[in-house]
Amino acid sequence: MAKRNGNGNGKSGERIAIVAGLRTPFARSGTVYKGMSALDLGRAVVSEIVQKSELDPNEIGLCVYGQVVPSVSAPNIAREIVLGTNLPKDIEAFSVSRACATSFQAMTSAAEAMLAGQHDVAIVGGADSASDVPITVSKKLAGVLIDAQKAKSLGDKLKAFSKLSPKDFIPVPPALKEPTTGRTMGESAEKMAREAHISREAQDAFAHRSHERAAKAWKNGVFEQEVMHVLPQPKFDTPVAKDNNVREDSNVEGYAKLRPAFDRKYGTVTAGNSSPLTDGASALILMTESKAKALGYEPLGYLKSWAYAALDPNGWMLMGPSYSTPIALERAGLELADMDVVDMHEAFAAQILCNKEAFASKKFAEEKLGRQKAIGEIDDDKFNVHGGSISIGHPFAATGARMVTTVLRELKRRGGQYGLATACAAGGLGAAMVLEAE
Repeated sequence: MAKRNGNGNGKSGERIAIVAGLRTPFARSGTVYKGMSALDLGRAVVSEIVQKSELDPNEIGLCVYGQVVPSVSAPNIAREIVLGTNLPKDIEAFSVSRACATSFQAMTSAAEAMLAGQHDVAIVGGADSASDVPITVSKKLAGVLIDAQKAKSLGDKLKAFSKLSPKDFIPVPPALKEPTTGRTMGESAEKMAREAHISREAQDAFAHRSHERAAKAWKNGVFEQEVMHVLPQPKFDTPVAKDNNVREDSNVEGYAKLRPAFDRKYGTVTAGNSSPLTDGASALILMTESKAKALGYEPLGYLKSWAYAALDPNGWMLMGPSYSTPIALERAGLELADMDVVDMHEAFAAQILCNKEAFASKKFAEEKLGRQKAIGEIDDDKFNVHGGSISIGHPFAATGARMVTTVLRELKRRGGQYGLATACAAGGLGAAMVLEAE
């Protein structure tokens, strides 16, 4: 399951410090960022975090950045971010993708290079735009275009196109279904809800909880230091300052009125108890502990341990947190009860509720994990304390870095020491990391 070393300490005892974290406001697709690409959003947040942290760009040796929905025009988003900002052009950069755990991957890939002594300062994160997805052509039209390009005469070019029928000109959007299962993420959530007997009422109640907590966090200024202002392009005069998916007037009754989104007749998963398609970007600055001290930075915290897991997507595909978390905790030498803050990516309320039950289940631990005791009960007062992806939004590659920033800042507010950030991801993947406050 977990393939990486996952220990946040190098051979010399060097720790990986998270010095700064920042994100754009997250926005529903097709709204304020519809004229911007993931690259535009990524460049904006990276430029801002370097400026806000007063970091000399010449100190940065590595940029690891991710994008889940690929861009045809800029497939290596990490390198394009370096080249499209005021960063030195000699910064190493590479792009990563691990579905919804992409910025976790960006973070740990950079950490591995730093622990190996290759770099001591890195920029990491992720961006996605559901408003700017690649639309391709049919395979038949693509073949004809290639034949026409090779043709030497106008007659031969026209002959190539004569092979096409009207349906061959229909644009092809990105695939929504998992190739191996034939199900969308929502259909997988529906399968889990049905087989685990997670009620519609329980899912709606959790969605309400998410929105209520996110709205309270915005009202109380919790996100002010975590979220930058963005002036969308083109033709916008007013900066975007807040997430635009959070329902400030959320009430449970409102969710009950929504129709099922994936199983129209018998389903319980709706647009209201699922994370929305979202545009946004996030970034973190990582340093080795010695470098952070040498430059005079007080870190937000440290990467204590991490783990990735994989399970058969034909089963309960979104159970990644329940498989990756015990490994990350074990590597940190800690228990779930030691965590002062627990943040789990809210892909769907059904997925959250299934994972919460699995965490507390000794039977699950024995049968699925080969462990003698349950991971542990999640204390509700420590869990997704400021909402999550259902309310805040979920720009796939940006979510992990958002979670890390929120966990570390919340640990500081609470005077806590350890926090857990964990996520499920498409393909039956899971990610978890234990964070330690300064």
